[in-house]
Amino acid sequence: MSISYLKGRGAQQNTPNKFLEQEHTVDPEFLEYCYKEGEEPSKLATQYQEVFPKTFVNKVNSPDVGMGYSANPYQGCEHGCIYCYARNSHEYWGYSAGLDFEKKILVKKNAPQLLEQKLQGKNWQGDTIIFSGNTDCYQPIERKLKITRKCLELMLKYKHPTGIITKNSLILRDLDVLKELADLHLIRVSISITSLSEETRRIVEPRTASIKQRLKAVEVLAKHNIPVNVMMAPIIPSINSHEILPLVKKISELGARSVGYTIVRLNGAIAEIFKDWIEKTLPDRAEKVLHQIEACHGGNLNDSRFGTRMKGEGEFAKQIALQFKIARTKYLSSVKEIEPLDNSHYLKIKNPQYELF
Repeated sequence: MSISYLKGRGAQQNTPNKFLEQEHTVDPEFLEYCYKEGEEPSKLATQYQEVFPKTFVNKVNSPDVGMGYSANPYQGCEHGCIYCYARNSHEYWGYSAGLDFEKKILVKKNAPQLLEQKLQGKNWQGDTIIFSGNTDCYQPIERKLKITRKCLELMLKYKHPTGIITKNSLILRDLDVLKELADLHLIRVSISITSLSEETRRIVEPRTASIKQRLKAVEVLAKHNIPVNVMMAPIIPSINSHEILPLVKKISELGARSVGYTIVRLNGAIAEIFKDWIEKTLPDRAEKVLHQIEACHGGNLNDSRFGTRMKGEGEFAKQIALQFKIARTKYLSSVKEIEPLDNSHYLKIKNPQYELF
């Protein structure tokens, strides 16, 4: 394997951490030595480190994210999606948003205990908590550690409104818990599917579940009356932007209730990481893709403005919005809307006299 491209990883480099004064760089002579010897200049194996946060449920202040509270059992994500907005958050822990984000995973084994403390809180009123507001709660290490599973069992114990966002079919492992939550109108699941092409999935989201497995997850969840939304997020011009109608058609046939989308935005270190990746992975269309992304964000790769950052602006963004409008009208217009989650069960457990007021 050539050291110029790290197979099985999204990011191809470690960008500098903006919060650190010093920067680590690899000596070119060392790289040349590795190339001649056929060795890799760094360890590619994923490393896991336990951390001990004091809180687990986080309030989301952004007005255009669509969630009030999120909970993330893991920091960093081995899925390695090249576009992931969560990469920048890894810098707060002293790591790079590049390879470190997908190679150095921080594990919150005390998450279930912290979650239960939150649910028992005197002032907590049962607002929906979304798992994976930042990083995927069903990334590969969850198969072994089962932190997400333990958290979902607590949500069922307290009959608490629950949301999940994931691109991993491992969610079907917890079908038993999800079905019980669904019976009480306590669960809503969003499966992220950015493409119907396995080749696109492989290069853009290298360690995620296959497209076939994600489509199966949509179908199985829907068959068990678990409300499923599909997120086509993000739309990357000239990579998956041509797939909107066929993807919505497919997920509607499998039982999805709704579909959402965002347009890729390359904030912070992600811009450098993405440009390096696309020049190595898709050099023939790199310039075109980057220019089209800029066209969606006022001439910039970055966009942090509330109200425009998620859906973009300009003619290309308008075309994408129109395609989704057509797709929803054509394939999802007759689908029953997802009902609001019910927090009354939780409030009754917390206060048996709830119904008297």
